[in-house]
Amino acid sequence: MIWHELGPFTVFDVETTGMSPVYDRIVELAALRIDRDGKTSRFSSLVNPGRKIPRGVIAVHHITDEMVAGAPEFGRIAADFLEFACGSTLVAHNARFDLAFLQESLARSGQPLWEGKTMDSLRLIRTTHPGLPSYRLQDLRVRFRLEDAAGAVAHRAGSDVEWTMQLLKISLSKIIGTSHDPC
Repeated sequence: MIWHELGPFTVFDVETTGMSPVYDRIVELAALRIDRDGKTSRFSSLVNPGRKIPRGVIAVHHITDEMVAGAPEFGRIAADFLEFACGSTLVAHNARFDLAFLQESLARSGQPLWEGKTMDSLRLIRTTHPGLPSYRLQDLRVRFRLEDAAGAVAHRAGSDVEWTMQLLKISLSKIIGTSHDPC
């Protein structure tokens, strides 16, 4: 069995104006879907949060007010994202954070909440690779020598979903016994 045959999976990531799903807003949403046959597709959008992005947050993800000024508000992309992910298991690294922002944003925009399956790659990698010194995505990226897509930038949703998908592959392959990973 190949790991993606357990899917389909939609790995997603959000970048935000802060840490509170109630008070802060999404500024970027990206997803990478892998179907049971291994076919992949991508979803990505900057999101206009309707407020200024704090400087300290810009220093982390490098998304500026100018970049999101012409972007759609979350409510305009929500249905497209839900359709993209429909029938799959949503996966995120530290899923409580991303899923909380997704659900709060869906509710705020009058969209139906995500009621499908979810999986946390952080919990999964902790289970399959116990005792690592850090489970932060960027540390795991270095430890497992994850491949960088062209133009990959840490703390941008598109890059983070690529690395999270690779961690999902490593973990699920180990669980089903097809891992060739030395770590």
